[in-house]
Amino acid sequence: MKKHYIQFFVFICILLLSIGSLQNPYTTDYVNALKHNQESVTVSGQNNLLSEIEKKSIEYEIPAEDAKIDIVWKAMPGYNGLKVDVKASHERMKKDGKFDEKKLVFKQTPPNIHLEDLPAEAIYRGHPNKPMVSFLINVAWGNEYIPDMLTTLKKHNIKATFFLEGRWVKENPELTQMIVDAGHEVGNHSYSHPNMEKLSAELIREQLIQTNDVIEATTGKQVTLFGPPSGSYRAEVVKIADELGMKTIMWSVDTVDWKRPQPHVLVERVLSKIHPGAMILMHPTSPTAQSLERLILSIKQKEYLIDNVSTLLSEERILYKTK
Repeated sequence: MKKHYIQFFVFICILLLSIGSLQNPYTTDYVNALKHNQESVTVSGQNNLLSEIEKKSIEYEIPAEDAKIDIVWKAMPGYNGLKVDVKASHERMKKDGKFDEKKLVFKQTPPNIHLEDLPAEAIYRGHPNKPMVSFLINVAWGNEYIPDMLTTLKKHNIKATFFLEGRWVKENPELTQMIVDAGHEVGNHSYSHPNMEKLSAELIREQLIQTNDVIEATTGKQVTLFGPPSGSYRAEVVKIADELGMKTIMWSVDTVDWKRPQPHVLVERVLSKIHPGAMILMHPTSPTAQSLERLILSIKQKEYLIDNVSTLLSEERILYKTK
């Protein structure tokens, strides 16, 4: 009889333990199921966010613009487009689990036709949608004003493009090196400042090669830009420069500083004609040296960046405030 009681007691204990495990919400199986449901909800939410980013990304897309030959401006560079980087944007938003325009990540998309794909033509300006301008400083004289101009450019962290006459470089290697050491770009301005439009093909080539050689020997820099003296050229000049690996650079805004205007007149002249992609021609003169700081500050107030010609002509899109 005692044995029967013991067996009955064991049976009751086992039954109670079984019932308890069924009612316990913290059993392993229950916890795993709960965790799985939570993960399913999280994954679903992330998938919805990813889908939302993908759909809205179309609204923010800006197509790239191809380089082209313009009837007025001749060769014009292309400009990168913009596209939302969906994966990177999702990474930035997934912690909060909701769409946030401020956390969108963009990537630039290149055009199909680049400046290098176009036939050889002179270039007068950068892309009209690029909020950047360049200073083109033609140098064949005016040594006394160059140090002050370099000081002002350095003060405002501005990089310009100096087009140097070859003969001047040969006679002024220290000033030439000073320009390069300050981080500025140098271009070819012929060797002896002739009217390039009137020269034979042989003399054109000689002027360009001789200048490239003396600049490279003096600075170690390879020249990729050519600025015709007085803006005089013909199609053959541009073609020969292109064969020598140089783009022919003109300008869209002229300071006319060689006429020695009052500094305020020079500034007003430039500001009245300034535009996105402007290439601003100047020389080392007293009015330019005196007005350069005011000119820089005024251009920045109009929310334009100022950089060298190669940067202006690049397809890189500006994605930040210009002030």
